[in-house]
Amino acid sequence: MNASNLTIGFDAKRVFFNQSGLGNYSRTLIRNLSQYYPENKYLLFSPNVRLSLEQLQHTDSRFQLTANMQLCTPGGLFKTAAGGNLWRSLFMGNAINRSQPHIYHGLSNELPFNIHKVKARKIVTIHDLIFLRYPQWYPPFDRWVYLRKWQHSCRQADVIIAISRQTKEDIVAFLKIKPEKIAVVYQSCDAAYYADYNDRLFLNHGLFMPVQYTLPPQVPKEYILYVGAITERKNLLGLVKALHLLQPKLQVPLVVVGKGKDYEYKVWQYLQNNHLQKQVVFIDHLPVEDLKAVYRCAKALVYPSFFEGFGLPVLEGLFSRTPVITSKGSCFAEAGGPGTLYTDPHNAEELAAAIELVLTDGAQQMNMIMEGWEYAQQFKAEKTAAQLMEVYQGIV
Repeated sequence: MNASNLTIGFDAKRVFFNQSGLGNYSRTLIRNLSQYYPENKYLLFSPNVRLSLEQLQHTDSRFQLTANMQLCTPGGLFKTAAGGNLWRSLFMGNAINRSQPHIYHGLSNELPFNIHKVKARKIVTIHDLIFLRYPQWYPPFDRWVYLRKWQHSCRQADVIIAISRQTKEDIVAFLKIKPEKIAVVYQSCDAAYYADYNDRLFLNHGLFMPVQYTLPPQVPKEYILYVGAITERKNLLGLVKALHLLQPKLQVPLVVVGKGKDYEYKVWQYLQNNHLQKQVVFIDHLPVEDLKAVYRCAKALVYPSFFEGFGLPVLEGLFSRTPVITSKGSCFAEAGGPGTLYTDPHNAEELAAAIELVLTDGAQQMNMIMEGWEYAQQFKAEKTAAQLMEVYQGIV
């Protein structure tokens, strides 16, 4: 597919201000477009960046500003943190018009409130509407702000990109948007997870290759893995309860990569009360190269979330050739495909049984690895970038 020398502007705040989640989505999308469609020009609109490029390299060593990217930041009174956020919400449309892109793409659910003055075609990515599905997990003021922003963005956009069919259905149901205005474009994960896939799996014969990975010192030799924020919605406590049920016949360590606040303390209290604290290793954050090694050496990735917009760790696990266990319902079957095991996130006994099956049945492990790897191929960077470029070309 040939691009048409487009100039595309992005809301790039999350690129420079978020280490995971929306930051990963934004960095991966921009990097992939820059690589596969280098003839285009990419404008990155952001408040003055909080992360220096050196810090950003530590967070995501594969992201860098290339010759076809231009960083667009505010000056004057808008250089401060508060001023930058005000500029992004209320005045960035003026800067967009001065740069004259063909398309402006809000990557994280938002478009500026003066976007109606922008001459470019407008796209917004909506990741999820969890705040409407599960309002009990969000403060009332936050729900009010999110609803106002999401509604405004969807009404002003020429095209809405949903990151899953589940999110598209929610946009139609909760925001009353016509489905023909919404395009489902799946996200990819960092290509580091699959770029050197032959080092572990010999695909022609389904055999493992003996490769050594350097793991962070606190990670044990054998373990199952959880990756994600430590919040009630992500349901780490459900996983810990499943581990407790497996005692004493199966005492596999759990490595948790993520951080939280009150809910993390709740999980820690459960571990202490049940004498499990030595079985769980907590790591706040890992750079991609380290996290790749942790994924690949895990016996299984367990992602017991109640609800997601897509569930990127599931895809990262599939690309890492690691068996994946996640939840029934929501978008998880879209991300995980037929090679993933699905359990009721409210049922710790069912989750415990799935973990035991994966850890003790070699044939089950191999089938999950092979089917998961095959399913994940549709999410490679080149394919998702082409799908997005097709949307861009369709509206210019």
